[in-house]
Order: sequence, then structure tokens, then C-alpha cells
Amino acid sequence: MLTLGLLRHAKSNWEVEGVLDFERDLAPRGLEAAPRMGAEIARAGFSPDLVLCSSAVRARMTYGLAAPFIVPPPRDVQYEDRLYMAGARQLLDRIHDIPDKVRSVLFVGHNPGFHELNIALIGACAPEAERATKSKFPTCAFALYTFDTDRWADVAPRKARVIHFATPRRLSEAL
Repeated sequence: MLTLGLLRHAKSNWEVEGVLDFERDLAPRGLEAAPRMGAEIARAGFSPDLVLCSSAVRARMTYGLAAPFIVPPPRDVQYEDRLYMAGARQLLDRIHDIPDKVRSVLFVGHNPGFHELNIALIGACAPEAERATKSKFPTCAFALYTFDTDRWADVAPRKARVIHFATPRRLSEAL
């Protein structure tokens, strides 16, 4: 069985004019949400072998703030330009490239690609999880999927089981 996590970057800062999209950092709300989601990832029991993170500033910052909560730490963290604004097809292609010795991976990246991939992957989940995950994939949302295969090349649409889904808002409502 393989396990995939998707963590969308936290809320980004739109206050500074003249900053390229790739260079935007996190807004105060994002700075607060990313560590909380790191704690939620740990609470879900997810400790990936590999992290594949968009090289955009806001994605790197999100992972940096969430990472201290992930224990044990991943064996490998890679920052990839090609994950910046990748669509569902490109993300699925990247999933297929993961070596089979890697059993669990966390992607940190962006919409609309994460939302599109999420919708494409869902095959089985509880009705309330399906409603939540298909409605939107908000900033700093975290979804965790399992696949009944031992080969990343076999990961395909409608083959995932959603085992966890959380958003900063849902965590706040639970307090």
C-alpha cells in the first residue's frame, strides 16, 4: 500500500506590490495556519519518506513551518520548480516518477492543480469526507490518501481512498 499526502500552501501575502507571484511569502494568517497543519499531519500519524515541495516561496515557507511537527523527519526533501502551478496531469506524472522504494510522499504545492488532482483521485471515502474534499481545496488544506498498490506508476484516477482531510478552518471550529 502507498500513501500520498497533499498540503496546499498556506495563505499568501498580497499586500506587497510589485512582487512576482512565485516570490510571494505568507500572510499572517498563513504563518499561523502552517504550524497548526503540521501538528495535524502528525496527529494523523503521517510521516512521509519523501517530501516534494514547490520551489515557490509560499510553499517552501509552509513546509518549513509544518516540518518540525513531522516525526520522524522525511528521509528526503526536494524542492521542484515543476510543481509550481502544475496541473493535475503534471502532478500525476510526477507521482508516477516516484521510486517504488518510497512508500509515502507529501506534496506541498498549489491550486488549481491540487484541487483537480484531489477530485480525480478520489475513489472511496466516507460521504462527509467526499463532500468536504470535492467542494474546495483551501489554503493550507491537507488530504491523505492510500492506494492499494505497491507501484506509484499504478496510481490512477478514482483509485485513492481518502483517509484524512483537514483545513485550518475546520481545526479552528473543533477548538
